[in-house]
Amino acid sequence: MKLLTTKNNKLLKNGKFDYKSFGIHLSPYNISGKNVCPDASKGCAQSCLNSSGFGRFSNVQKARLEKTMMFHNNKEQFMLQLKKEINAKINTAKKTNQKISFRLNLTSDIAWEYIKVEGKNLMEHFPQVQFMDYTKNVKRMLNHVSGNFPSNYHLTFSRSESNQNATDVIIGCGGNVAVVFDNKLPKTYKGKKVIDATISDLRFLDKKGTISGLIALGKAKKDTSGFVVKTRK
Repeated sequence: MKLLTTKNNKLLKNGKFDYKSFGIHLSPYNISGKNVCPDASKGCAQSCLNSSGFGRFSNVQKARLEKTMMFHNNKEQFMLQLKKEINAKINTAKKTNQKISFRLNLTSDIAWEYIKVEGKNLMEHFPQVQFMDYTKNVKRMLNHVSGNFPSNYHLTFSRSESNQNATDVIIGCGGNVAVVFDNKLPKTYKGKKVIDATISDLRFLDKKGTISGLIALGKAKKDTSGFVVKTRK
């Protein structure tokens, strides 16, 4: 069973910008019985895109569940395999001069910076490549904004209906924030310019203090929790 995948619509869009991007899909929230999204709000959990795209297939859901259980039940084996797969992708990219990036939390919010394999975290093992993720964990995001984070691991804070106060703090600190809007991106949010983050998943290329605008998809189109910011009048 391979851990890394390119089968994610956002990752595939990165190819337009000459990036080959890889990520990991786990069974989100507490589907596996183990919560891999500890800071997820109710609206986020209900709007999750886990069952969209390739996720609509039962064999894909089965593979995500198996990866999640492997992560929890045999973390050392999981991390050793992940390190091996990342190394292989890097070596292949060198041969073709391909730019690559890794997003390990496609449907999870795991603090990979704290997980060691052979004495180092993955960012320390591979300082020459870029890692990125979205997170709802305030502590992780503030560590990132303050510079107490691996320099090759970029985080974008994910705004939800229950973390608006934290979102305001992070915006005030110059952190990058992703916001899901209903059907149209506004020009500004909280006084900050909104960029179109639907065209790629390369958030590490965004300027500091960017508001990354996303459009509600799938179940999120029916959100009533406040997770999706309404722009319709």
